[in-house]
This record gives sequence, C-alpha cells and structure tokens, in this order.
Amino acid sequence: MVLAAFFCYGRWQAWLARWPRCWLPIRDTPRGSVFFHLPEEFVMMRYSGRRDEVLAAAGGMRGEASVLARLRQLALSAGLALALAGCSGAGAGLSDYLFGGEKDGLSPGLDRADDVEPIAKLYNAGLEALKKKEYRTAAKKFAEVERQYPYSRWASKAVLMQAYAQYMRNDYDKAIGAAKKFLALHPGHKDAPYAHYLVALSLYEQIKDTKRDVTAAKKAREALELVKNRYPDTRYAADAERKLKAVNDHLAGKEMEVGRYYLKRGNYLAAINRFKRVIQDYQTTAHVPEALYRLVEAYLALGIRSEAQTAAAVLGHNFPDSPWYRDAYRLLTGKGLSPAENTGSWISRAFSKLVPG
Repeated sequence: MVLAAFFCYGRWQAWLARWPRCWLPIRDTPRGSVFFHLPEEFVMMRYSGRRDEVLAAAGGMRGEASVLARLRQLALSAGLALALAGCSGAGAGLSDYLFGGEKDGLSPGLDRADDVEPIAKLYNAGLEALKKKEYRTAAKKFAEVERQYPYSRWASKAVLMQAYAQYMRNDYDKAIGAAKKFLALHPGHKDAPYAHYLVALSLYEQIKDTKRDVTAAKKAREALELVKNRYPDTRYAADAERKLKAVNDHLAGKEMEVGRYYLKRGNYLAAINRFKRVIQDYQTTAHVPEALYRLVEAYLALGIRSEAQTAAAVLGHNFPDSPWYRDAYRLLTGKGLSPAENTGSWISRAFSKLVPG
C-alpha cells in the first residue's frame, strides 16, 4: 500500500503542475458549504479515514514543500494510496482528483421549507436525505414534490434540487436534464445562474482523458464561459473562471501532444498549425513557452529563419527565465542566428494581444 501511495504521489505531482487551484468544502452549514481557498501550489487529496487530519495539516501550511512533505508523512503513517484518477481507473472524472470523488462545486441554497403543509414535510425529507448523502433518495423526494404539488412555490426549487442530487450521485446526464428543465420553466428565476452553473459542472466532471477525445472538454468550456460572462458578479462566475483555466490547460495540452507527434514525424506544417492554435486560443496556459520553442524547431526545419527568430525573440521577451528560451537560444546560435522579432509576423501580432504594450 505504501508503494502504491508513492506511485500515485508521483503521478499527482505531475498532474498538479498543470492545475491552478480549487475551492475545498470544509464545513457544511444550513445554507450550504463553507469553502477553503487552496493556494495554487496545492490541491487537497483524500486519505481514506484521514480527511480531518489532512484538513488540519493543510490549514497551517503555506508552501508547496511543507504540504507535500506532510502528505508524504501521512501516506507513510497511514499506509494508504491516493485515490486519484491515474490510480483509480479510466472512468474517473475531474472530481475524483479531489477527495476521492467528492465534489468541489458550490451547492444551492439548502433552506428548509417552513410551511406546515405536507409539501414541506416531503421537501424537507429530501433535504435530510441530501445531508445523509443519500442522493438517490433525495432525488426521488424532490421529484415527488414536483409531481404532487406542481403549482407550489417549492416545486420549482425541487426541480433544481433534483439536478443537484443527481449531480452529487454522478448521474450527470440526469443532472443536466433537470437543470435545463428548470431553466426552460423558469428562465428569469433568481436561481437561473446556479442552474447554468450546475450544467457546466456536470459537463466539467465528465472530462476524463483528452488524449482520446476533447469533446467533453470543449462542451464544458462553452458552458463555463456562459456562466462567467452572463453572471459575472456571482460566486458561480468566480468558480467557473477557475475551472476554465483547468479546461483550457487540458485542451492546450492536447494540441501540444498532437503538435509534437507531427513534429517528430517531420510533418512540420501540421505541427505549426497545432502550436499556432495554442498561442492564439490558449494564451494564458502554461503551454505557451513550449509552443513558441516548438515553432522555432519547426520553422528552422522548414528553412523559414525569420519566423524561427521571431518565435525565439517573443519567447525571450515574455519568458526570459524559461528553460524553453534557453533551448531556443542555443538552437538558433548553433546555426549562426540570434533571436530577432519581425513585428509583421503572425507570432508577434498574436502574442501582442496577450501582453499589450
């Protein structure tokens, strides 16, 4: 078990470098969850039976080194493996990177019905099932509220709560269906932002392996952008923006993978098109420095020296301390060239949008 923990730990470190940050639910309240904002250097994990200890350990730490050292210590003392997607099977979604499948999305309002009528008892029974993590039962209770009391003020909320319960039990198609039903019936409802957010979350959780297919990632990106742009002043927009960074990094990583494949096989034009897409469409990801370096390689291979020099110059100007720039500089000087930016190049024009001025 200890060896398995260290194997997964190494996998997690590689994964961590590509992911920005997350919000971790650490305490439940009658109105939802309290979220602890984790720093960029650290994404919390789950040790079976040791969650409280991990939370306590993380609460007083700031740097990546101390957190990772503590996690390693916990792995040794507990002899437990990390439940990450790389170790738990191909069917794991993004939430499985956090606490072994527990969701990091925001919850809807969990106010109890205060009526004395039977509908209140039925609705509150659904809430109690949610608190007990009996999500299938909760979904059924809320469906009964909608069916038996379709014109009640609690019926609309019950539809949304069905969506949330289905999301929590990983039935994302039903969650999306219920959320969209709520939006169709109540497009101007005060909870419409959350319904859109829940659709985006459900798509986000279905991102599994971009090496095989990026369709889910593209759908999630579109839904998250809708939440961010349509409801910019909500807490859902802030969480959507964080998740967008992760999705964009996934998509950029796929483009880089394909580009390197073409480059290795001498299909330089196809490779350039992939690296170009990273620079133009995923400019805020960590893949940009490598994309610029690969452009230097590809253009030199084609004999287009001006573009190679421009790519290296842009790389050096914006990422002077990057190892990719050092490699690009050595590559150019080895051929008697030096970085020199051609401001008319598409590389210069595209990158000026990222770093104005």
